[in-house]
Formats: sequence, structure tokens, C-alpha cells
Amino acid sequence: MKFVGLGEKIEDLDVFHPSRMADRILGMGDIMSLVEQAQEKMDIEAANKTANRMMSGTFTLNDMLMQFQQMKKMGSLGNLMKMIPGMNQFAGQIDEAKADDKMKKNEAIILSMTPEERENPDIMRASRKNRVANGSGTTVADVNRLLNDYNKMKTMMKQMGNLSKGGMPAMGNMSKLGAMKQMRNMNKMMRQSKKGGRRF
Repeated sequence: MKFVGLGEKIEDLDVFHPSRMADRILGMGDIMSLVEQAQEKMDIEAANKTANRMMSGTFTLNDMLMQFQQMKKMGSLGNLMKMIPGMNQFAGQIDEAKADDKMKKNEAIILSMTPEERENPDIMRASRKNRVANGSGTTVADVNRLLNDYNKMKTMMKQMGNLSKGGMPAMGNMSKLGAMKQMRNMNKMMRQSKKGGRRF
């Protein structure tokens, strides 16, 4: 066996690695394949810049839009979660069709905003939200939901950035610190692989 299908699309066809497949089945993840996919399909430099902005709490809706677009290049959310250690158990709980629909709506909403609104969504008033909803084929509730998700994400990332500067994290932030450590390890692996070629 040389290839394995991870989905219904042609881009879901991947090289078969017995040990990696075994790790996925056992719920241990597959970081190597995740790194390879990121190298092939993502703009690593742009992603690192966005990650730095996110960690400093200064990222904008333009950065959020780029995250959506990068995620689409990486394939289905369910398959990505299977590659992350500890997340395999949640992969089957995802309604991928619903998740894709939500991502498309979010992209349309952001693209319907002005450059100023993407940089500072706090300036949006009710009339502008109505226009954005009409222009994106969504509802005002969808617009408010996106803005709420954005603000939560911005706050959480800023807290993670503060934790990375030192200090003892509160118990509620321990999981965030672990996620941040995984992100750093993955970035380190991508940089090393990029310098010396693939060693997987």
C-alpha cells in the first residue's frame, strides 16, 4: 500500500506511513504528517507573523480571515484533529458540513467589511452590521456571532501571550499553556525541516 485516502477529495490522498497510521488509530496523533502538510500548503512566514500578532493580542479580522483561508488549504477539520495528540477522540464529533458552512459565512462577512472595520471592528454600528449582513448573504446574528468569536479569541491569545512572558499560570490557564507549547514545538519542527530538508 502506497497511498491512503483521508477524505472524499483528491487532495485528501496521502502517502501511507504504517507507523503514523497506527499512531492515529491509537489516538496518539501524527505531528510529522501535520508538519509536512503545513510546509506544503501554508505560507509559513505569513503564518508565523500572524501567530506573533495573535499572541500579542493585536491581530485583526484580516488576520482571522487569513487563518480561515490557511485552514481550508490544510484539509478537513476532522482529519487535522486526528493528527493532533489527544484530539482524535473529538474528531468524530465534528459536523464538518456545518463547520465548512460557518467558515464560508465568516469569510463572506469579513470580506463585506471596509478595511477600517477589519482593522477595528469596534467602530461598527447597527446600520453597518445590517449592510454587512446583506452584502454577505448572512444575518445580523451571524455578524454579531463572528465579532463575539473574534473578541474571545483575541482575549484568549493575549492571555496566552502574557503567560509566555513568565509568571505562574492560574489553573484555568494550564490547558492554554499546553496548547501554546505544542504550537511552539510545531513551529520549531517546521523551521528545522525547512533548513535541512524533510527528515521524516
